[in-house]
Amino acid sequence: MESNRNKLIELLSASNDKYVSGQFLSEKLNVSRSAIWKHMRELEKDGYTIEGVSRKGYRIIKFPDKVSENTLQWGLQTEWLGKKIIHRDSISTTQQLAHKTAQEGAGDGTVIIADEQTKGKGRMNRYWHSSKGKGIWMSLILKPDIPPNLAPQLTLLTATVLAEVFSSYTKTNPKIKWPNDILIADKKTAGILTEMQAEQDQIQYVVIGIGINVNQSTGEIPDDIKDRATSLAVETGENWNLKDLIQRILAAFETAYDTYITDGFQIVKQNWEYYGYKIGKRLLIKTLRNEWYAKFIGIGEDGALLIQDDTGRIEKIYSAEIEWFKETGDA
Repeated sequence: MESNRNKLIELLSASNDKYVSGQFLSEKLNVSRSAIWKHMRELEKDGYTIEGVSRKGYRIIKFPDKVSENTLQWGLQTEWLGKKIIHRDSISTTQQLAHKTAQEGAGDGTVIIADEQTKGKGRMNRYWHSSKGKGIWMSLILKPDIPPNLAPQLTLLTATVLAEVFSSYTKTNPKIKWPNDILIADKKTAGILTEMQAEQDQIQYVVIGIGINVNQSTGEIPDDIKDRATSLAVETGENWNLKDLIQRILAAFETAYDTYITDGFQIVKQNWEYYGYKIGKRLLIKTLRNEWYAKFIGIGEDGALLIQDDTGRIEKIYSAEIEWFKETGDA
């Protein structure tokens, strides 16, 4: 049904605003004229404006800007990512549904997306405010043929994709704060949550959650986070088409991911360090057992945080909270 609807949109779009007869569409899709009419009604529910004229046929007058399975798949420039999309108006978290769907056998590249999350979460189970229709709340189901210990690299890869799309499409100046935040003007705009189901030496699946503040105004950002969170709309002064932004992210992610699977982490490392937040600065590192200052010098070949202490010794950090303070100065 969905493939027929996508073919129908393709045929109508290719007509360059001319009418396409119901008979022609019926023959091309190998369905009845009545089925064509029903498809038109479903497309109108998705936000398409379709004109039907007796003895002339149908034509699309206006394409929707709403997010749905159909609107996202039409025009999506990917080979495998997003060929299966599950959309919900409201959901507790896309991560939760993604895990359930993956355990039920969902294919590689399945995308879960919602207009709203009621219990959105970020790293370390922190709450993520996911207001309806104002941002991108989605999870990608992946089945990479890599060792489980390399899965954290996918967080860094995802961060570079978001940074590159923000930079090229919205003309902002994003930075990546290790390991999973995208900052604009020193404020969090997007976050990434990577979770995995694996055996000792084999990944069953990875779920990459992506949360992006897109069209929130300053007043729509909760008071308790507005000093450290922002949105693309706040930073650019304009609202963004969610559907177009999602499609750009999925297309860019597929290209970057395929390159990573083929060529390894080196290109991801280079891209990450290009956007890396405050590389060369001193930072405060907090672990469960200790906290100390060191200089941030980049990321390692495995994606670990590379720091240099005051004696010149270089150390890898795999899990920590990091903070920057003006009083630490530049190193």
